[in-house]
Parts: sequence; structure tokens; C-alpha cells
Amino acid sequence: MTIYNFSAGPAVLPKAVLQQVQAEMVDWHGSGMSVMEMSHRGKEFMGIAAAAEADLREVMGIPANYKVLFLQGGASSQFAMVPMNLLRGKASADYLNTGEWSKKAIKEAKKYGAVNVVATSEDKNFSYAPAFDTWKRDANAAYLHYTPNETIGGVEIFDIPDSGDTPLVADMSSTILSRPMDVSKFGLIYAGAQKNIGPAGLTIVIVREDLIGETLKGTPTMFDYKTHADNESMYNTPPTFGMYTAGLVFKWLQSNGGLTAMEKTNREKAGLLYSKLDSTGFYNSPVAPANRSLMNIPFTLADAALDDAFLKGAKEANLLQLKGHRSVGGMRASIYNAMPLAGVQALVAYMNDFEKSHG
Repeated sequence: MTIYNFSAGPAVLPKAVLQQVQAEMVDWHGSGMSVMEMSHRGKEFMGIAAAAEADLREVMGIPANYKVLFLQGGASSQFAMVPMNLLRGKASADYLNTGEWSKKAIKEAKKYGAVNVVATSEDKNFSYAPAFDTWKRDANAAYLHYTPNETIGGVEIFDIPDSGDTPLVADMSSTILSRPMDVSKFGLIYAGAQKNIGPAGLTIVIVREDLIGETLKGTPTMFDYKTHADNESMYNTPPTFGMYTAGLVFKWLQSNGGLTAMEKTNREKAGLLYSKLDSTGFYNSPVAPANRSLMNIPFTLADAALDDAFLKGAKEANLLQLKGHRSVGGMRASIYNAMPLAGVQALVAYMNDFEKSHG
């Protein structure tokens, strides 16, 4: 029985990675220990951590003048850590508001400084991303923050904004590793792991070195990027099992053609599902075509009274976790890197059958 998990996070992981984790669970490479039992300062785990960072740098093309930090606290902790570390004596920062995660980041940043919302798509229920030339930026902003992919609303921004000399900050939690990105255009990238990287509990931060070391007064030691950069993410016990699993995912990406190949596959998967949504009035995609996410695809039924029946039938067809986020309703299919094309094909086939029997 093949089950396809469309959860937005924690999300599906590559089967090959899970099988390797299973094989190494009790005894990692003849060490007699599980990775979960290892000292984070022992030679075995230090090797795992070093390989994970090296492989992530290779996969993403991360320049040498950027630090890669393996942290805890999820992307939500970065909503505070970013202003604590990047305001750097300035009074305000620029934020783009394209959905629920942008709103949370803005709310948190306001605790530490003024926030200038450069643009918002709230007028159309966050169904699009405002064009760059409409953004009203502050010339004195400490940084410009945006969310390239809104997991809940399914809105993705494909072009990287030109922020000039202002550091560009991105919450890439649900788009990281899905396609190539020019890291050098960013001051800081952060991402929770539980969508395209590994299990929940690990947070990746990629930060340019010149942005480290000038925090707000009173910033806790653990919220200072310098603390972790100076200690190679080993200031305290890091999320060791998450780092190990992430390292296996990075190697899986390398062995499957890297991010260029991954983008091609992701576009094929998303294209298949969007084609279905556009081919009928029975289903609807609420997102503007130019901003339709490759990773998170929300959709609705023309008759919302059929939602429960759709979800019940999907579960019986082994298509899981398709219920939309409670804030928007409807359905949502998250098709991260590890979701095979066959999973999307199975979903589209079910959608066809459901439409025939209920349309």
C-alpha cells in the first residue's frame, strides 16, 4: 500500500533517507551508538556536522563569507533574532506582508524597533504578491525582510528583490532547496527544517559575516548569532538528530542532480496539479497565476459542502493531510522535494474521480 503524505510540515521525507536512518538507528557506522546517543563534541558527530555543512554549502552554492548555523527554536524564533541582530543601531526595518507568516514576523519585529510595511496583499486575502515597483521602502531601513513562499496561502515570489545596499532577509522555510537561489543576494536566509530539510527541531540560518556581532542591548546569549558562529553551532547541545538527518537529505539532493534537477521535477509536479485546477469549474486555485507556489498548493471546491466528503475519500485513497489551514479552509497539497511525481498523479486521478461522482 502506497500512502502519499501532503502535510505542510512536518512533511514527507525522501524514502531513501528514512531507510538509511532506519538502518543506522541502533549502530551508526559500527560505532556501537545511535546518532541520538552521541556526544555532540565527539569525533563521530563532529564529522557528521562538518559533512552536513559542507554538503549544504555545495548544494546551495553558499559563498565563503557566509556562516551556516544549525539552531533550534524554529523559524518563529528568527522573527525575534533577526531584528535583535540586524537592526544594528538603526530604528526601523522594512517588511513585505504577503500572508500569515509575514504577519507573524512583522508583529514580533515591532517589539524591537519600528516596522515599515513596504507593501501588502491583504486587500485580496493574500492571494498575490505586490509588484516590486509598488514597494514603498525606507532609505534608512536596517534590512528588508520578505517571505518568498507563504506556506499557508501558497503565494511564491520567484524573482529575488533588488534591495541595493540594504541587507535582504528571507524566511525560506517552505521554499529552501526547492530551486536554485543566488545566496550572495541575501544578507540572511533562515528556514525551519520540517518542510524540505529534515525533522522538526532544526533551524538553518545562513548569514553574511559582516552582519554578525552587533546586537541590541539585552539580547540573550543564545539569541546572538555571534555566539553560534564563534562556536560552530556547538555553544550548547545542538539538535543532533536533526542535523544528521538533514545531512542525509543534502546527500540525497546531490545524488539526484542538485537543485536544478529538483526545480525541474517540482515544476512538473506543480504544473500537473495546477493544470487540473484550471481545467474545471469544480475546483479553484485562489492564487494569482504569477505567484502560484511550487511547494504549497491551496485549492477549494466550488461547493464547500463537499469538503468533508472530499477529504474522507482522499484518506480512503491513501492521500493524507490535504485539509487546508484552519485560517483559510479548503484544501492544500504540499508537494515538497520528497513528494514523488506519482503522488501528484494519484491526487489528480482522485480529483477526477471525485468530480465525476459529485459534479
